[in-house]
Amino acid sequence: MLVKLRRKVTKVIRRLSRPKQRLPAVSPPDVAAMSLPRSAVDISPFLFPRSQSTVLPDPSPFFSPDLLSAPLPTNSFFQNFVLNNGDQPEYIHPYLIKSSQSSLTVCYPSLVDNPAFFYQVPVSDLTISSLNNQNSYARHVISSFSDLSVTLDLPSSNLRFFLVRGSPFLTCNVMSTVMLSISTVHAILELTPNSSYTKYTIKLNNNQTWLLYASSSISLSNDVNTITSREFCGVIRIAALPDGDPNTERVLDRFSSCYPVSGNAVFSRSFCLEYRWEKRGWGDLLMLAHPLHLQLLSDLDCSVSVLENFKYKSIDGELVGVIGDSWILKSDPISITWHSVKGISEGNFSEIIGSLVNDVQSLDSSAITTSSSYFYGKWIARAARLALIADEICYVDVIPAIRNFLKATIEPWLEGSFGGNGFLYDSKWGGLVTKQGSVDSGADFGFGVYNDHHYHIGYFIYAISVLAKIDTAWGREYKPQAYSLIADYMNLKRGANSHYTRLRCFDLWKLHSWAGGLAEFADGRNQESTSEALNAYYSAALMGLAYGDSHLVSVGSTLSALEIQAAQTWWHVKKGDIIYPKQFTLENRIIGVLWGNKRDSGLWFGPPDWKECRLGIQLLPILPISELLFSDTEFVRQLVNWTLPALSRHGVADGWKGFVYALQGVYDKEGALENIRSLQGHDDGNSLTNLLWWIHSREDDAEGNRSKSHKLCWFRHYSH
Repeated sequence: MLVKLRRKVTKVIRRLSRPKQRLPAVSPPDVAAMSLPRSAVDISPFLFPRSQSTVLPDPSPFFSPDLLSAPLPTNSFFQNFVLNNGDQPEYIHPYLIKSSQSSLTVCYPSLVDNPAFFYQVPVSDLTISSLNNQNSYARHVISSFSDLSVTLDLPSSNLRFFLVRGSPFLTCNVMSTVMLSISTVHAILELTPNSSYTKYTIKLNNNQTWLLYASSSISLSNDVNTITSREFCGVIRIAALPDGDPNTERVLDRFSSCYPVSGNAVFSRSFCLEYRWEKRGWGDLLMLAHPLHLQLLSDLDCSVSVLENFKYKSIDGELVGVIGDSWILKSDPISITWHSVKGISEGNFSEIIGSLVNDVQSLDSSAITTSSSYFYGKWIARAARLALIADEICYVDVIPAIRNFLKATIEPWLEGSFGGNGFLYDSKWGGLVTKQGSVDSGADFGFGVYNDHHYHIGYFIYAISVLAKIDTAWGREYKPQAYSLIADYMNLKRGANSHYTRLRCFDLWKLHSWAGGLAEFADGRNQESTSEALNAYYSAALMGLAYGDSHLVSVGSTLSALEIQAAQTWWHVKKGDIIYPKQFTLENRIIGVLWGNKRDSGLWFGPPDWKECRLGIQLLPILPISELLFSDTEFVRQLVNWTLPALSRHGVADGWKGFVYALQGVYDKEGALENIRSLQGHDDGNSLTNLLWWIHSREDDAEGNRSKSHKLCWFRHYSH
């Protein structure tokens, strides 16, 4: 399945470079528009032709019937629960959760690590079910889901689980009177109730302690590895007690009576995300925040309290307790601009123009031999970069030729007349597939089963945005198709009032994207290229600029800022970082593939020692916003020095070398320029013109720490 869904080595080598786009000059975003429940990307009724896919799985066995009339998530944190048998685990912080045979298993995982990868080990710490179940092989049902939660029902067991991300408790509603069974693969050393029989302490022989709370008295007894109850109806909550800490236990006791049943994320204003949980019971709500939450959490704007000593471990770093049912997360604002942030000296125009003329002369729509939505998107986005570079250096003579090329290559995809492939609408899950992908799950890198949508469509949106900018009449004519295309991954609507699921790829709790689609993976969702994800949201903001859509600019800018900060938190591995295990941090400067339950130094298309590919896949396409993604000069120096020895390996392609030299230019402009001039080839999404533009837009005094991204935002005072 992996071979089908991801890039094969022979194909992916071409993936080396991906066009880079410049941040659009932007007016202060329309803050009010961010709070609207509508999404500007759904203003048009245009739909691509209907697909009759033969490869998509049927969602009906796992979703309740009332959910099937609306678009369904295809890259969610609970995706494994609705694929195949639905019995692969998902990491719902801080627990690994698995549903199988009318039972639900919870694991507070330990970490296994080595220099190449690390992951959390799934163990059946506690498995909850009902006794005397007459249909113990019945499947679970997803009865509801939201941005931050999923409700999983075991109908034959009369159990409903509110799986809310970041809750230190697993909450189960026993909906009718049943006898419960709680089993474990460990030996039960102790089962001790409090005086009212509403709390039990469970000690296991693996040094774990678990706490069980009940909404009313419950009678429990145990043997070696099973706890059973007498008849009970009500709510039970179960929590691991990290390290058996009595102070942590007192906190859990205090907040055990208030539980979340769902949670949503609201774009309340530009560069601001609000979490709102629906809660039941009484008292205040206790949740857990991951490291990026803690960076962004604004206690000035919401009534929350951070419990710095209340911690759970996780693969993403320590999870820290936060009291409050509404959080405000604020990212540093960024500027979305068409051109380079700092500009280019006129003295450097001539070299760029010489390369630009050659690159434009080589544009030939009939010479594009690929029908792949991914590689085709890279080709047209590469050409669009040339138009914006020409615009920035005031060499407009070549723009008509680029415009004609873009029209000739984009229109067939929007009109459905491209012979080899095209976009189709799938009503089963609610989204776009390709003609090739609708009959072959491995075609277009799995686009037909919702893999990599933000990557592929992001390139198309970039090219469309540039063409709409330089040819406004064309932009008006094809606006319905453009907005239908971007809605596939940028829609904000919920439920049946949209043709597309909400933010298909972006995870509003982790604050970055996933790319796995409808494929079952034991380690959950995954994402390789954060820079291609960033390209998707940056391009969405560019489209907003091209069409004067301030709402789209605001949402695209906000998602771009969050994707950047998530990449810097979890993909960029700095010397001395403490989020990841020491030996992995010592050996790596950048992640290969990040999984929900694993970190891997290898790539889908190459081993860990292909360091130039690991760097390149996290940089391409080179765009104005790449400056913000790699704003930490000291880290860039660490990354390049770690990568450079790999360039001496036999067979390293010049296309990958170009990305290494591009980052070298952040702190060594002249050395990088010399290296780039010696290259004999470039990735199919990159060009010599783009690399020269990048280097000549670097600061001459780049030594030392570059300013952080918020200092590159001229409208900072309009935000928050």
